[in-house]
Amino acid sequence: METEMDTVYIGKPVNRVDGIKKVTGAATYSGEFKPEGLVHGYVVSSSIANGKITAIDTSKAKNLKGVLEVFTHENLPEALKSNVDYSDPLAPPGKPFRPLYNDTILYNGQPIALVVAESFEIARHASDLVEVTYQVDECSTDIKKNKAKATRDNVEAPPDDRGDAEKAYKSADFKLDVEYSQPRHFHNPMEPHVSIAIWDKDEEAFTIYDKVQGVNSSQTYICGIFSLEKEKVRILSPFVGGGFGSGLRPQYQLFLAALAAKSLNRPVKVALTRRQMFSFGHRPACFQQMKLGANKNGKLASIQHTAFGETSKFEYYNEDVVNWSGLMYHCENVKLDYQLIPVNMHTPLDMRAPGGTTGMFALECGMDELAIEADIDPLEFRLINYADKDQNEDKPFSSKELKKCYQKAAESFGWDKRNSKPRSQKKGNTLIGYGMATGCWEAFQQKSAAKAVLTDDGFLTVSSSTADIGTGTYTVMTQIAATTMGISMHQVSFELGDTSMPEAPMEGGSWTVSSVGSAVKVVCIQLQEQLFDLAKKVHPEIFKNLAHKDVTFNDGKISNKSGESVSFSEVLKEAKKEKLETENTLEPEEEQEKHSCYTHSCVMVEVHVDEDLGMITVPRVTSAIAGGKIINPKTAENQILGAIAWGIGMALEEEGMIDDHNGRIMNANLAEYHMAVHADVQNLEVFFVEEHDDIVNPLGAKGLGEIGMVGVASAISNAVYNATGVRVRDLPITLDKVLTY
Repeated sequence: METEMDTVYIGKPVNRVDGIKKVTGAATYSGEFKPEGLVHGYVVSSSIANGKITAIDTSKAKNLKGVLEVFTHENLPEALKSNVDYSDPLAPPGKPFRPLYNDTILYNGQPIALVVAESFEIARHASDLVEVTYQVDECSTDIKKNKAKATRDNVEAPPDDRGDAEKAYKSADFKLDVEYSQPRHFHNPMEPHVSIAIWDKDEEAFTIYDKVQGVNSSQTYICGIFSLEKEKVRILSPFVGGGFGSGLRPQYQLFLAALAAKSLNRPVKVALTRRQMFSFGHRPACFQQMKLGANKNGKLASIQHTAFGETSKFEYYNEDVVNWSGLMYHCENVKLDYQLIPVNMHTPLDMRAPGGTTGMFALECGMDELAIEADIDPLEFRLINYADKDQNEDKPFSSKELKKCYQKAAESFGWDKRNSKPRSQKKGNTLIGYGMATGCWEAFQQKSAAKAVLTDDGFLTVSSSTADIGTGTYTVMTQIAATTMGISMHQVSFELGDTSMPEAPMEGGSWTVSSVGSAVKVVCIQLQEQLFDLAKKVHPEIFKNLAHKDVTFNDGKISNKSGESVSFSEVLKEAKKEKLETENTLEPEEEQEKHSCYTHSCVMVEVHVDEDLGMITVPRVTSAIAGGKIINPKTAENQILGAIAWGIGMALEEEGMIDDHNGRIMNANLAEYHMAVHADVQNLEVFFVEEHDDIVNPLGAKGLGEIGMVGVASAISNAVYNATGVRVRDLPITLDKVLTY
């Protein structure tokens, strides 16, 4: 039988196995490979948001010494214009963007040329010599100005209405009818997007190093465009310097590098600048209308939630913004609506907790406002309306320990010390406020494959084409493999980020541990079975008449109940086998379809507001998480801490500012696009409550990447109201909005 999953390494705060490589610079990221003959590409971006290129003069750039070629729509190979597929596995409905395809400009910052030169510096200089003239058409990027153009076309329908929300609202004792909004947010991982493409002319095959959150998506993309079989395109991405969703879809530098490499028969590197990192996707701007009604006993009588989200003019990007309002709290009368407003921007892109962070901001602020209207403590109000099942789908939860989260957070934070009257807590010139919110995120398991190889020296290598975007994938997969197989972590190597490995889903959606981790567990059990069958042949005196369930695998040995054992290495050597290997593809069990699987949290915050200046600080945040089995408490806590920091930035600072006249992102840099920095992040406290779930996946683990952020911005907003008496419904909460009291 396999080693118990709550022993050995699983559940222990193990240090990152790739930590030393990262801090010493030995970890090689996609842009750091140096194939022989490498040349450099630099992207020229459009300066308008809507119109056409009427002329593009590349002669001065081409005449510069060291420039090899300038690629534009005018010299794009005809083979890339007809009957080729530019879509990718995450492409939303519509027409996917095709770089350099024609003279049409769809958004400001669109790539319109690629200069390739012997050095990066030459390519960058030559890009300034490319002269472009445009026919400029009217553009608009403001979703509120374009509300009349809102559409439900190509929009995934929200959960069905239940009851009569309008009628119940009219007869409710306490009512709320307000609008919440948030601006565009941009991912900004530390590592820019970069691709190095190598074309083998003889084999007619690509080898590409790509900054991406799933190598298989880049492979599918390149195969579709260049009409190649999968075995002719190998994508590698061993380390990723942050993604947050920006690497879920292949970005345009991948196509441009591949185009240039194939055309020039030279390895080509294309890296995007920080400004260009703002040009291919973002969390969409959104405004939401929230109508809530409750009866005198505090029970929700009606929920009506309508969201208007942003999309591009060429694709229909959807998020589950309103679904959470029908899921989180018990209510018999619910009406949800989601519409899209096309504007002259690039298609939005999934960004940490997409839809959930947005929708739960409105819901959790609304719950706070309604609780105050009903004169009920916000925590008690949520407990009164606690949902024991998913009413959207009429399913039980696979597990839900949210009440434990409420209890643990309240006890540690000191929620009982909260004064419900705004502006009642004050220290000197500082107003003090307490706020809370609930968090929720889906716990998915995706189809995933893994391979395990055990060599005669007792060393185990497990592989899958998944990614590690800094979350600790290398580490937790090593823990799972070592624990399952019953060997030391030092005898295990986990490999990833290569399309030649068994296929795995992209790393996103908080599903990597549940998906790939479960596949790793199962493939190691299969390897155990192979090894045991071999052990019975070479040592019948120890294992005669025993089954796999009758033996233990521990410390690199197979043991019977009498304590007699033989090492893995001995079994292989005595059987004259250099290695054993097996591969497995795992899909979710049908039982999951009968349940709703979610991770839950409770977030409580304290804010300080300068009474004269309106400046806000967040001295402490408590987050209690119900995330199933925690594989590694250290990396798990790290995920939540990072998410909380981002939630602080979302609440108080982040705002993509767009010039509506020309669609230009005005603060496309790290100086003016404000994010939370060290001074903004103070005392953060994270708890994981015990939660057993034998339905969600074979590991019982739920994802943690997103849940830590959901609820933070709303908790801060609620705390700001408690401190000041000012309800700010438009993010970010800046001092000018607070100084209205």
